[in-house]
Amino acid sequence: MSNIIRAKDLCLGYKKGELVIKNANFTIERKDFVFISGASGSGKSTLLRSLYGNLSIFGGNLEVCNINIERAGKRLINELRRNIGIVFQDYKLIEEWSVEKNICLPMIINGYKKEVCNSQVEKLLSHVDLLYKSNRYPLELSGGEQQRVAMARAIAHRPLLILADEPTGNLDDYSSDMIWSLLKSANEQLDVTVVVVTHRIPDRLNIPYRKLNIKDGEVYEYS
Repeated sequence: MSNIIRAKDLCLGYKKGELVIKNANFTIERKDFVFISGASGSGKSTLLRSLYGNLSIFGGNLEVCNINIERAGKRLINELRRNIGIVFQDYKLIEEWSVEKNICLPMIINGYKKEVCNSQVEKLLSHVDLLYKSNRYPLELSGGEQQRVAMARAIAHRPLLILADEPTGNLDDYSSDMIWSLLKSANEQLDVTVVVVTHRIPDRLNIPYRKLNIKDGEVYEYS
């Protein structure tokens, strides 16, 4: 798989006749690290939602991990999501589950054995400096800690693709630096393709990356 994402004349929106993304054409290759930028309301999150099959396509074609999003039924969308890690700005952790169990979720879905889950969770909690809070619940954590748990969950099953929507928008510097470090490591060491929606690209990422910008519904690459 060379192209992990391929959009051709892609049109997205929430009402027909009111398009947010118009005739977008772009490809994202395996192992790319890509930032999507644009003004508030430009369609960044809309585009990201389409990449994990959470938005209907009004025109054109979109393929993610060799799955045609427009034609995919529930089974194929679920298959797609097993290959994706998603990091939301509002974390989307399961409040009734412990930190440990939240991180286990994608591994459970992918059929990992219990002992593998436990080993992987311990490693990830060490990486995000939260091993001592493995039995806590999301509402007992700060916002930065919750996002670090969400980041650990996103990479737990070693996905092909990570999609992150403003992952550091509301975080302190310590948690922000940790999130960027984890995304960089996933890309460099695990060959994970990373796509991040952000208003601000970090200054000291020290990794080759691409930039897509959305303006007036059009998606274009800039250097």
